[in-house]
Amino acid sequence: MRHDDLTTEMILQRLPEPLLAWFRGNARDLPWRRTTDPYRIWVSEIMLQQTRVAAVLGYYARFLEAFPSVEALAAAPEDQLMKLWEGLGYYSRARNLQKCARLVTEQYGGRFPADYDALLALPGIGEYTAGAIASAAFGLRVPAVDGNVLRVVTRVTDCHDDIMDPKTKKAVRAQVENIMPETAADIRIFNQATMELGATVCVPNGPPKCGDCPAAEFCLGRLRGTAEVLPVKKPKKARRAEEKTVFVLLRGGKTALCRRPDTGLLAGLWEFPNVEGTLDEAAAAKAVEAMGLTALEWERKLTAKHIFTHVEWHMTGYVLRVSGAGAPELEWVDGDGLREHAVPSAFGRYYAEAEKEIRDRR
Repeated sequence: MRHDDLTTEMILQRLPEPLLAWFRGNARDLPWRRTTDPYRIWVSEIMLQQTRVAAVLGYYARFLEAFPSVEALAAAPEDQLMKLWEGLGYYSRARNLQKCARLVTEQYGGRFPADYDALLALPGIGEYTAGAIASAAFGLRVPAVDGNVLRVVTRVTDCHDDIMDPKTKKAVRAQVENIMPETAADIRIFNQATMELGATVCVPNGPPKCGDCPAAEFCLGRLRGTAEVLPVKKPKKARRAEEKTVFVLLRGGKTALCRRPDTGLLAGLWEFPNVEGTLDEAAAAKAVEAMGLTALEWERKLTAKHIFTHVEWHMTGYVLRVSGAGAPELEWVDGDGLREHAVPSAFGRYYAEAEKEIRDRR
């Protein structure tokens, strides 16, 4: 039979056996793959959302050392949780982790439910994460479809449907569910194997490594020469740009921080005082005065940019020495205090400058 005569179903039915054999011989040794503990698998899956594996490894180890159980996470002070999450971004994930941990502790006695629908009902857990926990922790025959899986399936089947369309994701999920193995041991690694193939061989942003792929023999994307243009994905809307002026205020060996609002971007985290717009030094001096302070010495001006999913911050920063009591919302911290506060990486350049200034003035 020619490959053009094969149906999508027939092609995908050929995938599990070589895929699982490949995974057992080639999978990266990652700590969350050495356990069937749903708590540890759940923490890893939440951390890995929008974040590279290499970046997660250190955070994962530190997080589990601080919170070795779901009960420990449920009882953790929020400031400690946010400090441990600092630098991972998407901080709502951390809040949902604790919300979920409290619910699991209160309603399920600290044990994650071995049921897909019950997992899906927990805070911060969507279809993908529920499927990942259900399969890897409990051996339940449930797919976990992320971007890697979508890429593998659309290339293997030469599917040119838009993967951002919910209908395409739903169709792929049904296809993956149909080919999942039957035994618990194989189920536990099948979703991981498909994701691993997408992450390391059937890679994004470049040509797939078809010579290393266990599906090369029957992959329609390779056979038809379309793999490099797949998957089809509509371009994202352009991010909007926001201009900000940031102040690293120095007074008596301390710098000022203020807390962000409880809702919205970077909710509840600490930041350097800032105002909207790009201010010159004269306008910046008036902004400082409005904070109840007097500018004494302007040290330097620093520009920085930070990119979020839907917005870019273009920041102009001033490092200056000030006097005065300051507005009540300002919290003055020394070097140790600065390190104890969860300041998002968006302010990384200003954080480093504040830390250096405090250290040099000791």
